[in-house]
Amino acid sequence: MFSGLVAGVGRITKINLQGETIELVVTPRIDDFLTTVQLGDSIAVNGTCLTVVGIKNNQFTTTLMPQTFEKTTFKNLKEGADVNLERSLQIGERLEGHIVTGHVDEVSRVLDQTINENAIEVQFSLPQRLHGQVVAQGSVAINGVSLTVMETGNGWFTVGLIPHTQLVTNLDTLKVGDEVNLETDILGKYVVANLLGGRK
Repeated sequence: MFSGLVAGVGRITKINLQGETIELVVTPRIDDFLTTVQLGDSIAVNGTCLTVVGIKNNQFTTTLMPQTFEKTTFKNLKEGADVNLERSLQIGERLEGHIVTGHVDEVSRVLDQTINENAIEVQFSLPQRLHGQVVAQGSVAINGVSLTVMETGNGWFTVGLIPHTQLVTNLDTLKVGDEVNLETDILGKYVVANLLGGRK
């Protein structure tokens, strides 16, 4: 379980691809990020919950299974790419973002970008099946970053990136057409599921 408050960025140092199974080696660019990390720990990498299977020389290794490969942007990432990193929550910590599971729902695409003073407003595509799970002033996770939804429309939603988010995540490098990992709010999922269940 995560909060969507990304600790910072790491770099994909190596990709070993065998069929649809990927082994990633990631080098954090965050001081002391791996100090207390142990084998078996969960780390959100671009919003995807992955298990640490190796630690060596300020790098960690993780493995993606075929389903993760298919549902995320990892199938298109290359060595040298920057990824957002977050350690899992500990009991007793403040939850300052929102509840993020690290289970990506869909790959979304950047449709438009505008600069509004010191913020970057980004419009993303929204698959029809997720429309009821994304609402204005609600929360989404983009590449693992907890963001507030500004507006929604038919097939799209917008968020704003404040300067801090631009500084500590990889979202400031996005361009129109780029793909991102999208996770909707877990509370919205349950509400929609219950409403649909009630009509069966």
